[in-house]
Amino acid sequence: MSAPAAWTRLAAPLILVAAALALRVWDFGNPGIHVDEQFYLLVGGRMWDGALPFVDIWDRKPIGLFLIYAIAAAFPGDGILAYQLMATAAAIGTAFVVHRAALAIGARQSGALLGGVAYLLWLPMLGGRGGQAPVFYNLLVAGAVLIVLGLPALAAARRERAIVLAGAAACFLAGLAIQVKYTAAVEGAFIGLATLWWLRRAGARPGTVAVASLVLAMAGLAPTLVALGWYAALGRSALDAFWFANFSSIFLRPPYPIEELAMRLLGIVAQLSPLIACALLGWRLRARPTPGPLALAYGWMIAAILGFAAIGTFFDHYALPLVAPLALLSAPTFGRRPRAAVGAMGLGLLLFLAERAFIADDAPGARETARLVRLNARGECPYVFIGDTITYHLSGTCLPTAYAFPNLLAYNTEQGATGIDEGAEVGRILAHRPPVIVTSTRALTIWNPQSLAAVKQAMRRDYRRVWTTPRSGWRTVLYLRKDLNFRR
Repeated sequence: MSAPAAWTRLAAPLILVAAALALRVWDFGNPGIHVDEQFYLLVGGRMWDGALPFVDIWDRKPIGLFLIYAIAAAFPGDGILAYQLMATAAAIGTAFVVHRAALAIGARQSGALLGGVAYLLWLPMLGGRGGQAPVFYNLLVAGAVLIVLGLPALAAARRERAIVLAGAAACFLAGLAIQVKYTAAVEGAFIGLATLWWLRRAGARPGTVAVASLVLAMAGLAPTLVALGWYAALGRSALDAFWFANFSSIFLRPPYPIEELAMRLLGIVAQLSPLIACALLGWRLRARPTPGPLALAYGWMIAAILGFAAIGTFFDHYALPLVAPLALLSAPTFGRRPRAAVGAMGLGLLLFLAERAFIADDAPGARETARLVRLNARGECPYVFIGDTITYHLSGTCLPTAYAFPNLLAYNTEQGATGIDEGAEVGRILAHRPPVIVTSTRALTIWNPQSLAAVKQAMRRDYRRVWTTPRSGWRTVLYLRKDLNFRR
């Protein structure tokens, strides 16, 4: 291979690596990027101590996500940099898959490369600065879609067996993604249906299509069935806990106020609007009749939107699965309309820089909070009522409850959805008189009233405020039991 040819092949990966590092290096080592990933790392670390997700530490995310964080926790140190480097590697991998998929749908080299960069640029704007679940599972889903984009060519060659094998591989990747977050099931269903469509277009008989549908379904369900079988092998109580957390509890959550949901959705659409505009323009610029790979890419976008809408809470990081298909569908426009590329990428960079400018450096305060909690816990279990669960992880202290993610007990949006009486659980924790309570000055309208009243009464009666530190737009506050001396 000549030197220019080798450079051409290496240029895109190197540019994507450089872009990812430039956009994400600012957060390396920061323990407080997002409350979700703090909790995932806590669970992953405690799994090495024998804790069983859904039984000893409760949440409704799939086991695959906690296994990813358990890998990070196994590295030397506190696991924070490890999971962030793993997330960066996943982001780079997804960006490269977007680049390759863009070439498959007819984008020019320049447009395909900008599509990959766009993916990296929009991730942090929607809460993907660190290791949110879609940062990891987008790689699996994008890889599955890249496989599916090759099905039209296989159908034209009437290679039925190759279509089934490729579809099974794609469905298995989607199945792995489902065990990182269940909303990937919508994209997985699209991948399976697309495979069957092109199998029929290849001339397969209805019986062959029926058998193939079973093969694809089993490939997609296999990771979830393995998880289900493992918990079943642990006993009925473990299986019941797994089933409730993974499949039942989500339907018990009360809705958020409609006006709050509308504002969240409006913000997401505004942030994604440059990519949305380029994706729509790409549809107008398409060749006619629409090429099969391009139609599949737009089908992926529709499936991702349905998955995003399925939960309906519209937190910004729930929109992360939209970034990859939007970046992919923008790539043809980027290559054919330079002005649109400059406008979209320029606006994206401005949005990124504007958001970055308002991100406070809360890392020192988070680590100091954990240090003080460790000193003052005196071997007992502190209680983080509202705040960073990374406090438990960094302090190495025990957990006062299986419901350690603060929102579960503190917010009314979880009331009745955890399978317990949340207020009574808070009362039980306080009855054990934790040496330290971590809380916040954050003003909210969604407090669980029973939980909040119990904590306020305990703090007035038995605790005193000993330390505080800035955290985003509010402050983290430490309360120490009155019979204890404050250790610094």
